[in-house]
Amino acid sequence: MADNPMLKFVTVERDTPKKRDAGQRREDFHEIYAEYAQAKAAEQASRCSQCGVPYCQTHCPLHNNIPDWLKLTAEGRLKEAYEISQATNTFPEICGRICPQDRLCEGNCVIEQSGHGTVTIGSVEKYITDTAWEKGWVKPLSPVAERPESVGIIGAGPGGLAAADRLRRAGVQVTIYDRYDRAGGLLTYGIPGFKLEKDVVMRRNQQLEDGGVTFVLNCNVGEDISFDDIRAKHDAVLIATGVYKSRELKGPGSGAAGIVRAIDYLTASNRKSFGDEVPEFDTGALNATDKRVVVIGGGDTAMDCVRTAVRQGATSVKCLYRRDRVNMPGSQREVANAEEEGVEFVWLTAPKGFAGDAVTGVMAQKMRLGAPDATGRQVPELVEGSDYVEDADLVIKALGFEPEDLPKLWGVDGLEVTGWGTIKASFQTHETTLEGVYAVGDIVRGASLVVWAIRDGREAADAILERFSAAAMAAE
Repeated sequence: MADNPMLKFVTVERDTPKKRDAGQRREDFHEIYAEYAQAKAAEQASRCSQCGVPYCQTHCPLHNNIPDWLKLTAEGRLKEAYEISQATNTFPEICGRICPQDRLCEGNCVIEQSGHGTVTIGSVEKYITDTAWEKGWVKPLSPVAERPESVGIIGAGPGGLAAADRLRRAGVQVTIYDRYDRAGGLLTYGIPGFKLEKDVVMRRNQQLEDGGVTFVLNCNVGEDISFDDIRAKHDAVLIATGVYKSRELKGPGSGAAGIVRAIDYLTASNRKSFGDEVPEFDTGALNATDKRVVVIGGGDTAMDCVRTAVRQGATSVKCLYRRDRVNMPGSQREVANAEEEGVEFVWLTAPKGFAGDAVTGVMAQKMRLGAPDATGRQVPELVEGSDYVEDADLVIKALGFEPEDLPKLWGVDGLEVTGWGTIKASFQTHETTLEGVYAVGDIVRGASLVVWAIRDGREAADAILERFSAAAMAAE
């Protein structure tokens, strides 16, 4: 009987891919983690305990069949591992890089709970699909038969792209409309290259285009084309715009020069990495070089901003957050990476206003955590007499995103929204209050994770296909 290749968590320690030295990685925007070699990927995959009830799979929004592809990786059957991974996840190499595994699959790994250190699920997932691309196992979309129905997708972010992939594989004619000049949404322009190098996104875009998906870029719905025109052109429409309206900071001096939105700052940096002309970067308005930078916020966008500022050559980089480290919403892994790279975190601190016509400082006040609110989180309370000024030449607002008022922007009647401004859609089918119009991702959920947008896009695509099949049967 052959040795069992699994359950080696007792004898094999957790070993993550090596990180480049912090001093070295401060100098560029390349990804900071090295790739596993095949032997190391197999070794780490072999630590999986092959649970009867795999909590890693349960807590993955896509319910990826993680134990099976870990076992196949441990046995050296990488092509099969890729096929299992790809069956439930449209973009596993992207999720392997940017998912907060510490809060999802790895955070719920049974051997982690027993004190042996979680299986490095995300790193193995990334390795499997990167190998698949390298070996040519990732094929262009090739429908068995073409279908006459067409779907218009508004938004080329992860939700829209995931739906496009699934619909196109079924032979549906798919057109994606997007306001930017490159597809990918926040994957392209929001997430920095040190977390997700852009060729990883561009090759997926190319795969979709090669498979027959039509991209209409630089297209603002409501300006360049009306929503009604899109509905008239297609048998179904999917809204996957994401949320791009930044939450604002109030207080004295909040309109001063040098106070910028996180999305503008990150987009300018990513465009520069593509080699684009970016006047706002070249003038210094969206460039941290030789500046004292203060980022306000505690989520993953704030982490992207502070780490970008370090790479741009800021004199100092500080992150102000009104709660403490334990209560921040951003990934603890990203906080640790930022600290290694020289970012200073100023916990329990909130902005009160801003000094200078061109900003010279943040008027800050210290906070303490009081009683929990209805959600269970402790509410920050002001510490009287604790005001001080945090020097700054560039202040980046990373307070999260809200939905744009799409019914008003697009002049649409009957598209209902919630009290938060997100689009109302069925939890099962993702259909909105307009017949044949679906919505997925952040525009329904509010600002959320890429993996949830992928799940929504796949589910909506399946619902649209069911709609088409029912219509075809009714017509017979």
